[in-house]
Amino acid sequence: MPTSPSAPGTAVAARLDALRGPVPPRSHDARTIAALTVNPGCSRRAVLDAAGVDKRRLAERIGSPARFGQSPFAITRGLMFEKQIKADGCTQLIELLRTELAFDVPEHAYVDLGAEQSSGGTSGAAAGVVVDRASRHQRTRELFGRVAQGAAVLADHPLLTLEVAGRTAYVEPDVVALRARRTGAGAGSGAATGAGAESLGLEPSLLYIAEVKSFAVIDGQADPTKVGAAATQSAVYVLALRRLFASLGMDPDIVASDVVLVCPKDFSNKPTAHLVDVRRQIAAVSRQLDRLPRIEALVAGLDPTIDFDLAVDRQGATQDAPHPHRSAAELSKSLTMIDARYAPECVTRCELAFHCRSEARAAGSADALGRSVRDALGGIESIDEALALAAGDASAASRLSGGGRGVNGGGGRGGTDEAARLLRAAARAYDEAVDMLPRMPDSVAAGADAPFTAGHASVGTQRSNASGTADDAGVAATATPEAQS
Repeated sequence: MPTSPSAPGTAVAARLDALRGPVPPRSHDARTIAALTVNPGCSRRAVLDAAGVDKRRLAERIGSPARFGQSPFAITRGLMFEKQIKADGCTQLIELLRTELAFDVPEHAYVDLGAEQSSGGTSGAAAGVVVDRASRHQRTRELFGRVAQGAAVLADHPLLTLEVAGRTAYVEPDVVALRARRTGAGAGSGAATGAGAESLGLEPSLLYIAEVKSFAVIDGQADPTKVGAAATQSAVYVLALRRLFASLGMDPDIVASDVVLVCPKDFSNKPTAHLVDVRRQIAAVSRQLDRLPRIEALVAGLDPTIDFDLAVDRQGATQDAPHPHRSAAELSKSLTMIDARYAPECVTRCELAFHCRSEARAAGSADALGRSVRDALGGIESIDEALALAAGDASAASRLSGGGRGVNGGGGRGGTDEAARLLRAAARAYDEAVDMLPRMPDSVAAGADAPFTAGHASVGTQRSNASGTADDAGVAATATPEAQS
């Protein structure tokens, strides 16, 4: 299981604790880190994750429950499959590496870093004692120190760290299969770690992270969305392990940039293994982590009245009616006081996405249309402003001429003027296309909900009504090849 973020400075930690209230903090894990790096401009998520607020419970309390996640059946199936892979010292995993991936895997000593050592000096799940995070991380460092010196160890439940927005977060990969060498021709994408292997024409011996997932690989194909999410999550683990070796003064490239993805094969529980190249995801996660604003700066600018206390009291010893510390209205008000940066992809990554989407739509924000449209609009942050510019409204152009992000991130008047020019070109192209449509018979038009008519007014009305979807409003920013030239 993932472990909670470590505490920052005393004052910041106290403020984050006050934001969360008298409830245990939610832990960071690779999923939350990956989601945070996908949308680094969202201060709302950064603050809530740093404070350890349970975003799923918060969304339920304010009436916008998340509609994604695994069912209890899927979670149970995934845990059983992972237990199967790790049984008998990860025997099935090692067999998969040798047979399906053609790895040269020496005999490994199995070490479970998630259990305390017993009095007899052994470790494993049989010890039955959960180790605190500091002890587990120290044991992980010591173990990988030995691994770097050549020890053949297969680590289960290693605890790694990453700095996220100025705080240290703990992440836990499923398992690390150590010291494996690919024997296939042209295999491997990691850097060499030994001159001996190169002189013999062999692939270098690297450390591989194995990620166990319960989604099926059918006829050699898996859901690309799920594979992509697993790759991003694994990239977090690879980055954390590389930084651990760097902190030990060793070459971080000893950790392979390929991860071993283990999934059920076809419609059975028989496992299959595939290598996934995560170099692109590693670069993306590393870049976005460096861009995240430090949590100290975010907390310093918060209104002192913001509070996300989700605790519930009982009104009496014999009364079952819960009494929440904060009402839904109070929680919603606190949320509105922290800037959010909604994007359509948040729906599959953040528990508060539906609340933020409703906010963005109510405000007519261009963020609701997606990043590509928002960036093309430049400094035009409102859908109404975009429609006014498309209609040639001089007053709207005058209001926006003082600044803005500019097209594709650029700022200044030039960027806004260019976006306005593209919008007007898109509107002309739209109207010309409408004029070319054959007119409907009067009998059909009489029964139509909204007849097709040319002109900016009708175009604006249609777009305004469809402002909640990216596809409808994307016309305003993407235009035709002529408009984009």
